[in-house]
Formats: sequence, structure tokens, C-alpha cells
Amino acid sequence: MSAIATSTAVPSQSESLPALAPMRIGPVNVWPPITLAPMAGETGSVLRRLCRRQGAGLVCTELTSSHGLFYKNRRSAEYLIWDAEEHPIAAQLFGSEPEVMAVATRMACEAGADLIDINMGCWVPKVARTGAGASLLKDLCRARAVMSAVVEASSVPVTIKTRVGWDGCVGSAVEMARLAQDCGVAAVAIHGRTAVQGFTGRADWGPIAEAARAVRIPVIGNGDVCTPEDAARMFRETGCAAVMVGRAALGNPWIFREMSSYLLDGASLPPPTAEERLEVTYEHARLTAMQAHGSDAPDTPVHASARGQLSHYLCGLPHAAEARRRMVRIRTLSDVREILDAVERAHRGEPAFAA
Repeated sequence: MSAIATSTAVPSQSESLPALAPMRIGPVNVWPPITLAPMAGETGSVLRRLCRRQGAGLVCTELTSSHGLFYKNRRSAEYLIWDAEEHPIAAQLFGSEPEVMAVATRMACEAGADLIDINMGCWVPKVARTGAGASLLKDLCRARAVMSAVVEASSVPVTIKTRVGWDGCVGSAVEMARLAQDCGVAAVAIHGRTAVQGFTGRADWGPIAEAARAVRIPVIGNGDVCTPEDAARMFRETGCAAVMVGRAALGNPWIFREMSSYLLDGASLPPPTAEERLEVTYEHARLTAMQAHGSDAPDTPVHASARGQLSHYLCGLPHAAEARRRMVRIRTLSDVREILDAVERAHRGEPAFAA
């Protein structure tokens, strides 16, 4: 691994660093208070492990269907498999039926989750139209029933992840946070966009600050936290107990060490070198192959779902467009190695891809 040098740059007095403290969620100690957001199709075990290695204080599974667990769907059950180095880990569940959510909660606890997280922010139609996810912002009675059932069924602390509202008129993060606290929920993560916004527009951190003032339980700020400076500003402006990083971590697990360094002592770390990025790209592919096949031999298949994730790492590297074009067609670890070796040659100024 490449040596890491630090800058001595320190924020100005007007941009003073927040005083960081571990976030406590029941018996779970989250340090540093910088967490990985759950992202469908992205936050599988491999990415979670790489982010933990770079300093993420807490990671979370992909959103997992309570119905899938209830009816013993194999794919849903696989979401509850993780490696020892991923702890502390939250298992995120979605659903709108209290009894089904309770069963799924017990299954996740038995699998060894440190926290149970209820998804109350997913705006994707196939989730929201079932009454789950962000739709619970529009139905506080059902939200109360779901949270109460999960808290009662869980042997570990329960958290929720929600949004600032449904559309800016219906639903309120502050109201949901207060309700969650009343139901025994131990922490609330709030994304600074409405459900209707999806990922468009800019995140509004105002309601996150309002919620942090309104409840005693920890509030985690999420939305447009892409740089160490963003993280510091989120802490300063909202008074949140932790920040949550989502899309900025894709292809960039180093964001966690960069944020930690900046928040703790004001040091701005240099970005990872090209060599380090290529090394971790291959490690992502290797871990994916090991997880699926128990082998990292060159001819071991790499599942198609990894292609997009591996492509994230290539942005900004020489011949990145061509490398990504080839990466989405990989079949084995040797295919990955061939692409990365070509990018490394290009980085040295040598001929890269053959015509």
C-alpha cells in the first residue's frame, strides 16, 4: 500500500472543526462517527469491508425485503451474510406490515446484526407503492406500528433512515424523529431531500438541524456529503451526531480516511495514487470472486453485478473510458487483471490497450 503523506493545512477560525465524539447507539460505539449509507445494488459485503478498512465507523446492508425474509427467499437471506471485519453493521429492512417486519427483525438479530435499521426513505416506486420506505412519511399511524413492532422484536438497538419529508408539504423529518424516539428507536438518519426529489436538486440540511434539536437520540446527517469539508460543515450546521456518506463512497472507500483525518486534526490527505486505486479495484474483484466461489484463481468468474462497481474506481485514470467499456464485459479475474494492467501501462506513458 502506498505511503500516505499529510498536509499541515488547518481550517480557518471561521471554519473551525467540530468537536468529534463517538456516537453511541445503545451498546454500539460508532467511531469515527462517519457511516456508510445503505445503497441498493451497491453496499454488498465487499464494499462494506473496503470502507471499514478505510475507517468507516459503521456500515449497513442493502435494503432487504422483510417479505423476502419472511417467505425465506434465498436472495434476501444472502443479504444477512457478512464478514467479521464488517462489524459494527446494521441490517436494513423495509416493509409496511408490522408482523412481517417483526419476523424479519428476529432473523436479522439471529444472523448477528449489531443494529436493525428500518428504511423509511426509499422513494423507488416498487418500494414506496407498497406503503413501505418513504411512504411511511405519509402514514404516521402505520409508521408507529412498524417501529413499535420492530423495537419489540429486536434484541439490538433499532434505528431508522428517512428523508426530510415526502414532497415538502406532506411528512416531516422532525415529526418522524419525535415519533421514532417515542417508539424506542435509538437513532435517526435523515437524508436532506424529499422523497419526490429522489436524488435531484440539492440536499436541505435545515430539517436535519431541527430534528437534532428536537430529540434526545442521535441524529445522523445525510445528503451531499461528498468531501471532508462537507462533513465538517454538516456537523457544524446541524449539530448531528454522525454523518452518513452514500454515493461519494462508490469507487472511493478512501473518502472515510480523508474525512477522519480532516475532522480530527485538519489534515488534508492526498488522494489515493493510481497504483493504490488499481490495487483496491483488483481487491474488490478478488473479494467478490472469493465470496461467490471460494477461489481467487485467474479463471474464477466475477459476477456481472460487480462490473459497475469496478468501473467506479477507474474515473480519472488514463484511458478510463476504454477501461470502463471493457470492464462491463468482464467474465473472470484474469479479465480484470488485463484491464488494470493496461491502465497501469498507460499511467507510465506506455502503450495500453491493443486495438
